[in-house]
Amino acid sequence: MDSVMNKAGSYLIGQKASKEFSSVTNDLNNLQNNITGGTKKLVNKIKGKTQRPLPELLKEYDIPVGIFPREATNYEFNEETKKLTVHFPELSEITYRDASIVRFNTTVTAHLEKGKLSEIEGMKTKVTFLFISVSVILCEQTEIHFTAGLRRTRPRAVYDAFRDGIGIDKF
Repeated sequence: MDSVMNKAGSYLIGQKASKEFSSVTNDLNNLQNNITGGTKKLVNKIKGKTQRPLPELLKEYDIPVGIFPREATNYEFNEETKKLTVHFPELSEITYRDASIVRFNTTVTAHLEKGKLSEIEGMKTKVTFLFISVSVILCEQTEIHFTAGLRRTRPRAVYDAFRDGIGIDKF
């Protein structure tokens, strides 16, 4: 009888372990797909929840999706404080259709409001020959205003497309 009970217990434990292992494998595969772009959902590291893609969040707040490089690996957004943190695998920059250039650190933080990113850290734009930290981006119907030491207005349509960033050596 003990032998039968041991075999039954081993079988049940083996089934449960197999189920758990399968679940962990699925979670790892989903995470890998998130990182490589196979799945467009990102995982919030802090809360461990699957969340909507960054472009959907930006659209909800009336921010053009092309503001950030496509390479964003993860982001956190606190609904209460409206703090947005976007992570990138490397320093990068984007040259937009109007020849404006924006650089991104590996982490960009900002306060996200309807049509506005403020208190930005980790983003610079080229003004003449210098890169100056961007502090505010204000989005209107047809224009985007960058405040980086001084306010610079650009056509909004330039930032509507989601673009790849180019790796850089220095931020």
